Amino acid sequence: MHIHKFSVIVPVYNRPQEIQELLESLTRQTNKDFEVILVEDGSSTTSEKVYEDYASRLTIQYFYKPNSGPGPSRNFGFERATGEYFIAFDSDCIVPEHYFESVDNF
Repeated sequence: MHIHKFSVIVPVYNRPQEIQELLESLTRQTNKDFEVILVEDGSSTTSEKVYEDYASRLTIQYFYKPNSGPGPSRNFGFERATGEYFIAFDSDCIVPEHYFESVDNF
């Protein structure tokens, strides 16, 4: 099993459109050595379909859990992450294409 350099943890609550924009920006990364952990925090409008759309394009896991807020949801994701470094993004982030390359070079 490949251990990725970065684990990206994203708590999400009723924001499938935002998650789609975030995941699309992650597909354009120049450094692909990362996994994505989506933690659905008790949403009534889930992002599961968006996750399925990106499952073949990213190393990504999707979890649904009862609502507890963004902090506990991030912790839930951290517990399941396998990367060397953890990065938490909110669902409304759009990541510049050289983000992981820049972090890795630093």
